[in-house]
Amino acid sequence: MLSRLALRSLQEAKPVLLGIRSTSSTAVNKSSERDEVNFPHPVRPIEPGKVRMGFIPEEWFKFFYPKTGVTGPYMFGIGLTTYLCSKEILVMEHEFYTGITILIMVVFAVKKFGKGVAAYLDKEIDEIEGVWVNYRKSSIDSIKKAIEEEKKSQWEAQGQSILFDAKRENIAIQLETAYRERLANVQSEVKKRLDYQLEMANVKTRIEQKHMVDWIVNSVRTAITPAQEAAALKQCFADLKALAPKDA
Repeated sequence: MLSRLALRSLQEAKPVLLGIRSTSSTAVNKSSERDEVNFPHPVRPIEPGKVRMGFIPEEWFKFFYPKTGVTGPYMFGIGLTTYLCSKEILVMEHEFYTGITILIMVVFAVKKFGKGVAAYLDKEIDEIEGVWVNYRKSSIDSIKKAIEEEKKSQWEAQGQSILFDAKRENIAIQLETAYRERLANVQSEVKKRLDYQLEMANVKTRIEQKHMVDWIVNSVRTAITPAQEAAALKQCFADLKALAPKDA
């Protein structure tokens, strides 16, 4: 009966193993984020699983329920023990009773000191776990900070191009300003030179005119004789007398 049950359980478990193998062989995109809702991270249980009789796990009893019912696990245990004793696989010699004695002492020690030792060990485990949790949190915070700094550096690097464009525009404006200043200086210098040439031409013209007038006046004066000068004065007086009123 037990062999048939074991064979049937293996046949039922075989498709499950095949399904697990086909699922595990599929490609996994490691770059995608983990689905925390459907596939949460495994959490270490704080308390141990349920047991019966102090050492037999509850899952072993549940394994027999669908096949043998509630009394199946107990009958299996009693039958297995009877088989081991009847075939003298489990020999009840003096060491067997020594083992029973040691087992009783162990159970007594667990009942007497188990809670205190468990509390002490739980405290130590909590401290160790706290250290690792704090280390994990600090590592996550430092990594997040490094990511933020990297994003800030990338943003600053993107702003460098804008800054370089602004510097190029400033340099272009400075070159344009210097170019216009030089154009203004050239215009001013050319105007000064033209004004200088114009002033020289005007001065030369005035000097020539003055020299010409003086030359003409001197030529006329030298051309008039004293007799002509006296005759001209007489004629002037005669004209003045003729222009004077006769009543006077």
